[in-house]
Amino acid sequence: MLDKEKLQNSKDDKDNWYKSYKDSHKRDVDFTTISNIDVPPLSTPYDLQNLDFKKEIGYPGTYPYTRGVHNTMYRGKLWTMRQFAGFGSPEDTNKRFKFLLSQGQTGLSVAFDMPALMGYDADDPRAKSEVGKEGVSVSSLADMETLFDDINFNKISTSMTINCSASAILAMYIVAAEKKGVTSDNLKGTLQNDMLKEFIAQREWISDPKSSVRVIVDMIEYCNKHLPRFNPVSISGYHIREAGSTAVQELAFTLADGICYVEECVKRGMNVDDFAPRLSFFFNLHNDFFEEIAKLRAARRMWAKIMKERFNAKNPKSLMLRTHCQTAGASLTAQQPVNNVVRVAIQAMAGVLGGTQSLHTNSMDETLSLPTEESVMVALRTQQIIAEETGVTNSIDPLGGSYLIEELTSKIEQMAYEYIEKIDQQGGMISSIEKGYPHSEIAGAAYLYERQVNAGQKTVVGVNKYKLDDEIPIPTHQFDEGVEDSQIKKLKILKESRDMEKIKYLLMDIRDAAVEERNLMPPIIAAVREYVTLGEICNVFRDTFGMYKDPAHF
Repeated sequence: MLDKEKLQNSKDDKDNWYKSYKDSHKRDVDFTTISNIDVPPLSTPYDLQNLDFKKEIGYPGTYPYTRGVHNTMYRGKLWTMRQFAGFGSPEDTNKRFKFLLSQGQTGLSVAFDMPALMGYDADDPRAKSEVGKEGVSVSSLADMETLFDDINFNKISTSMTINCSASAILAMYIVAAEKKGVTSDNLKGTLQNDMLKEFIAQREWISDPKSSVRVIVDMIEYCNKHLPRFNPVSISGYHIREAGSTAVQELAFTLADGICYVEECVKRGMNVDDFAPRLSFFFNLHNDFFEEIAKLRAARRMWAKIMKERFNAKNPKSLMLRTHCQTAGASLTAQQPVNNVVRVAIQAMAGVLGGTQSLHTNSMDETLSLPTEESVMVALRTQQIIAEETGVTNSIDPLGGSYLIEELTSKIEQMAYEYIEKIDQQGGMISSIEKGYPHSEIAGAAYLYERQVNAGQKTVVGVNKYKLDDEIPIPTHQFDEGVEDSQIKKLKILKESRDMEKIKYLLMDIRDAAVEERNLMPPIIAAVREYVTLGEICNVFRDTFGMYKDPAHF
């Protein structure tokens, strides 16, 4: 970036400065990121001497997309503001959706309860005491229709956090829209649908990794043909980070998951440029401000290079890493919960300066309960204040060219590539998961961080420093304990009203498609139209593919 004479002058100036710095008093703290990356006391042009501006940084909307995937970024369109919402019955969550939309939210994000996440209906014995607790209870198309009652499928983009039962939920969404006259080709949204990260971190599955990825490829293939505006998978680092990984591990394992999905689609015979533009990503935003910004910039650069050099993608959209981000749930504290408003604001600002396309801000009370309407509104207002009052959206990638940011971006990229190389050497991500490699790496990072917090080497305000003897309570969400009985009664009436011979035939067709390796989506959609339930569809997967048991690597 500088000629030899100027670089030498820069080095000399830094060396002279460093002599006085070394002899000066410094606070007795650990000057590393939250992921234990050493942070230099000062970055200069000399530290970036090997960085090629055009190849490594460039311009927004151009390869390698370090500075953003769109040339106008937030000058053209603000990020989509989403609040993760779902609790109780579909009626309860529908009311919350309408409240959030009335307050300026620009996209919906659906949280499902644990039975739905694990592929069980509300009336299953294994669902007892969990119905509607962590998210909305959805067992059938009838629930999906209620969930989106009076919400325009044509105008809203919907993100759905669902994985092992995602095929059934997608089918319900398609048919619910269809019943309102909205065709599949007009649906906009994203399905999380990332099973590899489930095996690595979140631990919610039905079948083994290979079978699970097969179902995802079916969905990518189907969406590619019939839902051209819908993202069939959101390759998710968020939960990897929530499990205790470092920022580098989150980035590396997420991109390795993406590589696996692309490889499996190519093996299916799909052209990379036909499906890759609809792949999306999901990253965590933790407390270390500059590390998070650098991570997102490194992610875009790495994915662009991987798609171009590894998969020979030609379409520029195939090279673009488009991402949703969410502030870090694991960083929120039950102690002094109002402090979480500050944490979330800082994390959200990092996401914006890092160039996210979509953002969810956590509510301050989420470590205590499902968020109240008031706390959700504060979280949404946080995004709106950043967008409308701070001025950070006026400049595209305002931190691009910062000596520290560019040095940290390159360092994170290099460290992440080292992980990806190890995974490649193990035979790819599925094989790596079976060997327990990602799990052990994350466990080690989580253990180290916990030790550092307990020793006071890393500060968590209100937990290991600046504690209060008497906590000030805040209002929390009150859960309606009658939701479970209500959902079970509705489901009983629904099941008794169906033609069971037809239901058996439709379930057998799904089973045959699984065995014959036909695409599963058409028979699942046909079944959902006749109100075959989520649990019934997932039971076919259990019977056909078998139930996966955690090998318990340590």
